[in-house]
Order: sequence, then structure tokens, then C-alpha cells
Amino acid sequence: MTSRWPRVTLADLTESERSITYGVVKPGDEVDGGVSFVRGGDIVQGRILVDTLRTISPQLSQIYKRTLLKGGELLISLVGNPGEVAIAPSTLEGANIARQVGLIALRPEFDTKFYMYYLMSPEGRAELFTRTGGAVQQVINLADLKTIAVPLPSLSEQTAISSILSAYDDLIENNRRRMALLEDSARLLYREWFVRLRFPGYEHTRVVDGVPQGWARKTLGESVTLNYGKALKAEIRVEGEYPVYGSSGIVGSHEKPLVKGPAIILGRKGNVGSVFWSSKSFFPIDTVYFIDPESSSLYLYYALKNMHFISTDVAVPGLNRNFAYSRPLLHPPATLLRTFLETVTPIHGQLDKLDETNRKLRAARDLLLPRLMSGELAV
Repeated sequence: MTSRWPRVTLADLTESERSITYGVVKPGDEVDGGVSFVRGGDIVQGRILVDTLRTISPQLSQIYKRTLLKGGELLISLVGNPGEVAIAPSTLEGANIARQVGLIALRPEFDTKFYMYYLMSPEGRAELFTRTGGAVQQVINLADLKTIAVPLPSLSEQTAISSILSAYDDLIENNRRRMALLEDSARLLYREWFVRLRFPGYEHTRVVDGVPQGWARKTLGESVTLNYGKALKAEIRVEGEYPVYGSSGIVGSHEKPLVKGPAIILGRKGNVGSVFWSSKSFFPIDTVYFIDPESSSLYLYYALKNMHFISTDVAVPGLNRNFAYSRPLLHPPATLLRTFLETVTPIHGQLDKLDETNRKLRAARDLLLPRLMSGELAV
């Protein structure tokens, strides 16, 4: 549907040529207490996954001052999952961006949220798709990004439209925070019982070499098999009810699952060692491992989240399967394991309900999006 507003290019909305640029920071070794930096895979469904960002040294970040974030910039993934877009929150002031990310800084007389939502709309995504190329890896060229045509309603219309759509995203974010608190409560329970070993009855249980009596210590490889996900490029996916998992989490949907849920997903490339629990059937792509439903459990899920996985490839961070298999895994008695699962399973039931609510909110927002962006709905 054609917009009733005039159209300009993204470059027309910026202060200068330098206001549309791309990151130059190469991934290196993880630095404790370093500077956060955003990679293409960290931009998912209109938000930046700030909880899983890698870090670089402050010294390295300062070399690339031109891409230091102030907060409020429009960030877009150029490589890997090109076209994912989000606004840098103020909490990321001083962070940096990797080379797979484009940065768009609009002039203050334009509403950045409006243009984020436009690029998330079917029309905006079509503009991005026509500028995506590459025989081996899909890429959006920076020069082409500057030529993307966007509508130009009045600032008051921009603000009104972004406010309507933001109301949905605010509800989604509130539910996401509730979900984080719920999962945190289950994670803390796991740590109390199985890391600090303050489980029910611990006062009367002998501990020998860090293992309580009646428990067993095995390796992850003795306990489960890490299966490889399967390549599923974005352009061949058919949108459906089954989530598609990459190492940054859900990166889309597909009409068919590869794995029956519930099951566990473990990041292999990109966000190394990220761990996800899917209560429903899903499709894991080739940047992750998955564990069969028969071997998956909420106990194992929290145990994996508590494990330390390191990068084995500096240029392209990756999790070596043999290294993962060498990680120790405690096996508590069946009675204690059952008590833990009886406690955390209802928590995950609440998580599933909140996730379903968010899915419906996103669907409602996405129905409004093209009608608002075309001007069909007056504001």
C-alpha cells in the first residue's frame, strides 16, 4: 500500500554523511568489566539484547570513538540477520558497535521511533530486502542503506503513530521484566540448592570433595548429546507458529519444527554458551546445539546456565562440542530433583502464559503497523 506522505531517503533525515555509518570493532577476547558492544545478532524483534552483550577493552573502544553510542541512535543489523532494527537505549551510552551493525543518527526534528517502526513494517522490510545481497552471506551495503526511501509525515503525526505502537511495546517490555524476575527466582533457587549446596536436609548430609553423599558427579558428555541445529536462511522460512532459535534467542518463526518441545537450546556460534528453554516445538538453526526432549529438563537448563563456556575461536566465537562435553555436571538424588522440578515447573507455567500474552500483543501491533505507516488510519 502506497503512503499518502511524500518520501525521502534516510540520508535526508540525518545531520551529515557521518550520521549513517557502520561499526569497525572486531570481536576479540571477552573483557570483564569492559565496554559493551553490540553485534548484528544482538538486535532482535525491535530490541537490543543488552543482557547478553559481549565486552571489549576500554582502550580498544576508544580507538573507534566515532561509533561510541550516546543513546537514541537507530541501529540496524547489516550482516547475518540483515534488517533487524532497534533504538539504542540510554543505558548503552558509551557502548560501541561491531562491524556488522549500521548506526543511523537522525536530526532532532524527526521521531526516531517512527522510523524504527517503519523499517519494521512490511513496506520498510521490503525496502531493506531489495538492498540485501551477497552470494555467501546476506549483507546490506552501507551506501545502499542511505538510499532507503521512507515516508515524511509531519512531526506530530510521527509522534502520534510511534506513541500508539510504543504502548504495545511498553506492555511487552513490562511482561518481559516480570518474566525475568520469575526466571531469576528459579535460578536463585538452583544456585542455593545445587551450587551453594544448601538444599533441604543439607545439615545432615556429608560432603566429600564437593559432592554430597548420594549424589554423582559426571561430565556433560556422559549425560546428554549436543545435536547440531540445521541451516534455515531467513529468505526460505515460511512464517508460522514454531519459533526459530539462533544463539541470540528467537530470531523468527517457521511453518514446521525440527525438534519437539520441551527441549534445551545451547548457543554454538555468536552468543557462545547462551541457553534457552523452549516449552513448545521449535526449529534450531546452525548457530546452536539442541538437546533431545528425552534428556532435557529444567534442572539441566539451569545447570547449563550456570556453566562456564569459553570461546574457542577468536575470529568467530564458537563453542567446541568436546570442550562442552568436558564440563562437570552434578546428578542429585531423584527425590531432591523431583522437589526442585515441582517448584520451578509452575514458575515456567507462568512464563509461558506471559510469553503467550506478548505474542498476542506483537500480533496486534503488527496488524496496526502497515495501516498506520501508510496513513490509512488517521491519527
